[in-house]
Amino acid sequence: MAVKESNGSWDAEADVIVVGFGGAGACAALEAAQNGASVLILDRFHGGGATAASGGIVYAGGGTPYQKAAGFEDTPEEMYKYMKQEVEDAVSAETLRRFCEQSVDMIAWLEKAGVPFEASLCPFKTSYPTDKYFLYFSGNENHTTYKANAKAAPRGHRARATGMSGLTLFHALEKAVRKQGAQVRCQTEVQRLVIGDDGSVIGVEGRAVPGPVSHRLHGAISFINAKANTYDVILHGKWLNAMNGIIATLRAKRFSARARKGVILCAGGFMFNCNMVKKHNPAFQKCLPLGTFGDDGAGIRLGESAGGTTAKMDRMTAWRFYVPPEALMQGVLADKDGKRICSEDLYGAKQGDYVVARGGKAYLIFDSKTYKEAVSHFGDQCAWFQKLTMIPTLRLLRKKASTIRQLAGKIKLPPEALEKTIAEYNALAKEGKPDPLGKTQKRFVPLDAPPFYAVDESIETKMGIPTAAMTLGGLVVNENTGQVVKKDGSSIEGLYAAGRNAIGICSNGYFASGTSIADCVFAGRRAGRHAAKLPAKS
Repeated sequence: MAVKESNGSWDAEADVIVVGFGGAGACAALEAAQNGASVLILDRFHGGGATAASGGIVYAGGGTPYQKAAGFEDTPEEMYKYMKQEVEDAVSAETLRRFCEQSVDMIAWLEKAGVPFEASLCPFKTSYPTDKYFLYFSGNENHTTYKANAKAAPRGHRARATGMSGLTLFHALEKAVRKQGAQVRCQTEVQRLVIGDDGSVIGVEGRAVPGPVSHRLHGAISFINAKANTYDVILHGKWLNAMNGIIATLRAKRFSARARKGVILCAGGFMFNCNMVKKHNPAFQKCLPLGTFGDDGAGIRLGESAGGTTAKMDRMTAWRFYVPPEALMQGVLADKDGKRICSEDLYGAKQGDYVVARGGKAYLIFDSKTYKEAVSHFGDQCAWFQKLTMIPTLRLLRKKASTIRQLAGKIKLPPEALEKTIAEYNALAKEGKPDPLGKTQKRFVPLDAPPFYAVDESIETKMGIPTAAMTLGGLVVNENTGQVVKKDGSSIEGLYAAGRNAIGICSNGYFASGTSIADCVFAGRRAGRHAAKLPAKS
């Protein structure tokens, strides 16, 4: 996947070549162009990547205009104190501080690029707000154990749009990139890096689907596929991806491009590569891949082919959100042994980490009071896509019984163990004592009103209720420049990586909605800025 420089001619040339036109690629390209570099973007499909398919949340704080308008005084220091608890050693303390200190500027930069935000604060706990709200507590900021060490503030900035906001966010960046003069070539797959005599990366080679008919057909299928794989990756997504592969194989032409300053890899993670997932963390094979078919590890393998090293490849995140409705936080999340797993008001992906650690099987247990309150808030707390899963989950797929013992039998958990867990939980809740796992006092209430209910919250996707997952590990980069790093710690000249292609702030665990896109912006800009300022190779 890496070849030595040849004497052949190049099909294209630019100061900076960006591989992958998703959130990280768009930010890298825009920053490089703003710093005076000519930019060529190459994307295997139609552009957008996982960012366009996402909710369009950007994790930002430190005193953004929207936080202030909502009545919150956040600072970079408070943001850092919270994030340090979550990020741990994924990046250095210095890098995390830079991320927090540059957060307000990041929002301003995105706004200048055309991304719209709003200060309407969501008043209830949710994994994603309805179309009435565009600012919310998107992580564990309000959880008792975290806000004891850092002042809580809402940092989930959702791009203002109807429905899922990712496409609005990406389209704004795409428009800004094109306006800045960057060239964009879609339906162009990079298969190899070209290495110069001095060991630096000087270009790329691959194949491009020519136009107009094949190019447009490949692009149309790519667009439809990005939607289809979100809901039915097996029956529709894979079939459409196979069609695109046939078109590329039969019609694609060889393509090469020279980079005078550097190549930036922004081609996503590897959740759609079954073999890589099986190798690094097979438990996640049972999940629905989150992202696009471009997230097959190709960018990571390109970096490795040039001598780059990887880390945290076993780190993945599973999302089985049961909030909203907020009332379900009153339940008890139990493992296969009938024991309580974690605080039920933690961020859903954080809970996923605990569930995976307990073997992947979990059930949420709650009573009729909780059930009735949850059902009553379908309309005002659930976005349309949340209703698609929560309504059938609570109306059709839940188990119901008059006693905890009977319920345990229906979900095949040890009856005595589950009865003991609920009894101990209820005793503490009735006394008004703090939850030993830190659940907010408002939702730490007894589960004593039969009938009782159970909802399957296991990692495995089943019965049409998905557990979405994505990978978090990738290429190790120089945290000052974004350059890909070798095993000996030295940087590879001319090669950068950003987004889920690389190690970033959420590589230890996904702790808040918006951290991946925020990392794409932060790391993409870092790489684009550094590459643009390098002297051009002759």
